[in-house]
Amino acid sequence: MFRYVLVCWVAFFPAVLATSAEVEELGAGFKFTEGPAFCPADGSVYFTDVPQHQIYRWDPASGELSLFLENTGAANGLYFADGQTLVMCAGGDRVLRARDIVSGESMVLADSFEGKKLNSPNDLWVAPDGGIYFTDPRYGRQRDDLEQDGEHVYYLSPDRTRLVRVADDLVRPNGIIGTPDGKQLIIADHGDKKAWRYSIQPDGTLADKALFAEQPSDGMAMDAAGRVYLTHDMLDVYSPAGELIESVALPERPTNVTVVGEDPLTLFVTTRKSVHLVTFE
Repeated sequence: MFRYVLVCWVAFFPAVLATSAEVEELGAGFKFTEGPAFCPADGSVYFTDVPQHQIYRWDPASGELSLFLENTGAANGLYFADGQTLVMCAGGDRVLRARDIVSGESMVLADSFEGKKLNSPNDLWVAPDGGIYFTDPRYGRQRDDLEQDGEHVYYLSPDRTRLVRVADDLVRPNGIIGTPDGKQLIIADHGDKKAWRYSIQPDGTLADKALFAEQPSDGMAMDAAGRVYLTHDMLDVYSPAGELIESVALPERPTNVTVVGEDPLTLFVTTRKSVHLVTFE
């Protein structure tokens, strides 16, 4: 375990955060880490090692990492629907799946759209009403088995009976996050190197597409103040209005992020082969 302080690059306009961040390495030696999800029941974080088909759990009380699940179907993005239900984008199995972390019961929530298999669900966000938004790109060389007509974004209704395609004009959508009030959604189009903001409609569909940031991102997160954290070459911090506040360099290129504490602001960041806590002082 290592701790060190990194000085952040700060934009010209007034910063909202401090200009330094403490970075603590929690573990290393993974193949490719992704999908950190904060569990509201106990403050733990679950994250994936995608090519190893594994999910790990970080215990904030002990600071220990433990293997939670194997044979995950190359699970990537994770998100808790509640304190006990972990929803995962199992890209290798081409499904959106939910698992009860206590009983171990697992079920497929979505595996096809209009009778055709999904590409490879990648990342997701669970809205306050329980509806699930997820991106469905395809990375890697194998593309000859794709059945959908592109790489899109979908919405699964809270009762799990209605799957709707809500964005079909993106190149390769990846990270996705919504506001705590459930009124807006931000989607990173990694293929077009942009992030877009949408208004969420009462039926779960999206409207009012507007540019949020002119940069690509893998996974992303949002804190209680509405600041958005994008992951690309660095951990980039944006204001709710889409202004770059600062960028935090990490030992490895970040892949995803989630908020684990607000006072002080603390993030859990996956960085390819290692995982870190980033605390803003």
